[in-house]
Amino acid sequence: MTTQPASATPSRAWPPGYRINPRADGPPPALVAAFRSMPVAAIGDAMSRNIGTYGLRQYHARLDTVLCGPAVTVRVRPGDNLMIHKALMMVQPGDVLVIDGGADVTQALVGGLMRTTCIAKQLGGLVIDGAVRDLVEWAEEGMPIFARGHTHRGPSKDGPGEINIPISCAGMAVLPGDLIVGDADGVIAVPAAEAEDVLRRTRAHLEREAAIRETNRTGTADPERFDAVLRAKGLPV
Repeated sequence: MTTQPASATPSRAWPPGYRINPRADGPPPALVAAFRSMPVAAIGDAMSRNIGTYGLRQYHARLDTVLCGPAVTVRVRPGDNLMIHKALMMVQPGDVLVIDGGADVTQALVGGLMRTTCIAKQLGGLVIDGAVRDLVEWAEEGMPIFARGHTHRGPSKDGPGEINIPISCAGMAVLPGDLIVGDADGVIAVPAAEAEDVLRRTRAHLEREAAIRETNRTGTADPERFDAVLRAKGLPV
């Protein structure tokens, strides 16, 4: 009897619409911690200004709350949270659940009972392209959450759904393990392999902004900063 080489072993067969992949490691903890003090707007500027979510709002109360941690991604059928429950069994402290709910807001994907689980699991937060409910509970401190909308209508728990796959969440591509940062301005995903370089560029951008802020404060800004652009477009300035 011959044994197949490992490379010839067939991969696990999942039913159509279902897939559960292992959790992906994100950036090192020290790098995650460094991003906590980086404004999302500055990170976005360092990443070409066209990356990040749109159409989401925060449902936690404090504007100065920061969400920051590696992504555990979930894609669900709109209005169904079976795979979100499964993902909560897999997360590690500090992880951020990023959920592609198809932008549907007719049924909430998470509510107050799941918030209790998130706190017990020490989740870093949630980003949901879908709806939430039990807003009074989510407004309490301790669990940052961004979502598309809210409704009292609850979810089904039938599936299908997928965990730790590439997803699109509110216009933003997210891979498992990407570093997710959210603040009052919005949410952005930093590819894990690029996080160190993005941190360096974000810090350099903040230094440039500090210099511009000082010239704005003192009234010493160079008019050529914008006049040169206008002249290049043919305006007589």
